[in-house]
Amino acid sequence: MPEIHTLTVAEVIAETADARSVVFELKPEQAEAFRYRPGQFLTLRIGTAARCYSLSSAPHEGTRLKVTVKRTEGGYGSNWICDNIRSGATVDVLPPAGIFTPADFDENLLLFAGGSGITPVMSILKTALRQGGGRIVLIYANRDERSVIFREELAALAKERPERLVVLHWLESVQGLPSQDQLQTLARPFTGFEAFVCGPAPFMSTTKGALKDLGWSRKRLHLEKFVSLGGNPFATAPPEPDCGETTGLRVDLDGEQHEFAWPRQQKLLDFLLDKGLDAPYSCREGQCSACACRIVSGEVKMLNNEILDSDDIAEGIVLACQSVPLTDDVSVSYE
Repeated sequence: MPEIHTLTVAEVIAETADARSVVFELKPEQAEAFRYRPGQFLTLRIGTAARCYSLSSAPHEGTRLKVTVKRTEGGYGSNWICDNIRSGATVDVLPPAGIFTPADFDENLLLFAGGSGITPVMSILKTALRQGGGRIVLIYANRDERSVIFREELAALAKERPERLVVLHWLESVQGLPSQDQLQTLARPFTGFEAFVCGPAPFMSTTKGALKDLGWSRKRLHLEKFVSLGGNPFATAPPEPDCGETTGLRVDLDGEQHEFAWPRQQKLLDFLLDKGLDAPYSCREGQCSACACRIVSGEVKMLNNEILDSDDIAEGIVLACQSVPLTDDVSVSYE
């Protein structure tokens, strides 16, 4: 059963006509469980469903956590939050998760955001300005000027740190949708930067194609996809079937190495949690990247995958929550 916390809403901020930031106030005893890295997300219980929303706050900003939610047509979670959440409300939340975060904030960063994709990117940007020393370039695409989330905050940051931060806005109402060639032109001067991309699927696909054509390596290109969860990670997971056949498993996690006999029919994440390891996860449905790990040797089968693309899989990345072993020995690394 995941570790569930009840957080109190301290403030709701109207960012645009269809976007709201929800600010949670942590109690002192909750602070440790909610330590997070820039670019991670929270999973919120909304009725009988669960939704993942990226943190737009940055760790250095204090004990308040902020997620930013943009209303989407037919979106159960986003519409409920924008219409109903008020200061003083309480929400069940899972601890931070996700791997969309820089390993080194001294790197030069090229950040692409489309619409509400600015949410995790904003957390990364603010942290890099505070803790790092590299250059930061943000290319931010929106429908029109009124839909630009964090417009004033971004302008203030760019004015305050012009030697390090450049913000380039792309407005569909003025320029149309950005093409792959146009995004290549914008990105070309920053070849070699670490790239982070978040936004609607067409924007992500176009940006990824532009960067790959410019020679960006998979290890320096990071993507965060927004997917509505079909399952409910707040529910108790059903017990796995008992099976006598096992695979030899070696796991590198948090700088420590572990070796186990892994039952052939048990999912990797469930097995590691049963063994008391603090393996990262959130949705347990194959619909987010929080449990992603790398297969160093051996082979596994993913029962469901709605987030990783062919390049991820070619690099050996798998979702632990959906992986069962295919070979007699498997070695896994959490990066």
